Amino acid sequence: MRFMMFMYPEINEEDWAPSAEGVAEMSRYNEELRKAGMLLALDGLHSPTEGASVSFDGEGVKAVTDGPFAEAKEVVGGYWIIQARSKDEAVEWAKRCPGRDCRIEVRRVFEMEDFPEDVQAAVAGG
Repeated sequence: MRFMMFMYPEINEEDWAPSAEGVAEMSRYNEELRKAGMLLALDGLHSPTEGASVSFDGEGVKAVTDGPFAEAKEVVGGYWIIQARSKDEAVEWAKRCPGRDCRIEVRRVFEMEDFPEDVQAAVAGG
């Protein structure tokens, strides 16, 4: 099973850039994940100031809001995609993260076999 781990930093915008020490700690953790055969992908994200949000209403009309996002209570700072045998195993790996002033959310990624046959057929174009 694949799981996505979202990191939500609980920091101010001016503190967004990590220190060299913080990057070194996180790099060691990422290497542990890689050596254990768990890590599929990872990335850190720039601050919300550099982002944009695209919203869609009920008719599909789009609206774009440039960052920072005053209405956002939580902002993703980075993510990992890992391969784990269970949610418990994924949570155990999240608990090993050397994060500070943050929260990590662990969510299972949908696999095609998780969907009913009619949905699988729609994806396949049938």
